[in-house]
Amino acid sequence: MSDNNYHKIGDAPLFHVVLSTGLGTGFVPIAPGTAGAFLALVVWLMLYWHLSPFALFLTTISLVVVTTIVGIWTSNVMEKYWGRDPRAVNIDEFVGTWIPLLITPYGQYTIALAIVGFVSFRLIDIYKPLGCRWIDVNVSGGLGVMLDDILAGIYALLIVALLRLIIAF
Repeated sequence: MSDNNYHKIGDAPLFHVVLSTGLGTGFVPIAPGTAGAFLALVVWLMLYWHLSPFALFLTTISLVVVTTIVGIWTSNVMEKYWGRDPRAVNIDEFVGTWIPLLITPYGQYTIALAIVGFVSFRLIDIYKPLGCRWIDVNVSGGLGVMLDDILAGIYALLIVALLRLIIAF
């Protein structure tokens, strides 16, 4: 990730700026990745409160797949204007947040497990263990932007799954 978060918005296509920065959360001066991930969690919680369990599961899978494809595309565009893996581009945080939420059950522990998934993803994404750093450093372009967060999301999913087993769902 680039340390440069000071970009000329007018240079890049506005559509891609809005999309790639998670509706502008990428411009939050402190922890833009966490701001984007938090917005993704809020979106998921709104869906949780309005959809059946099966519809939520299908919607979450759809969000992960579509946002991954769109994220690769828009990140490639934004790298032309802002450089490699720019800090303000945080569409990848949305995908990483939604992945562990795929196995968050309906019931009394839903919100707690959603928060565990969110926090686990953010910590893994920040510290980049077990291949996440390698992807971040060695895979370029939009694919690289998205893949390290996908892997971090998968690790967070495993943490949520383990916690579900421990508390016997």
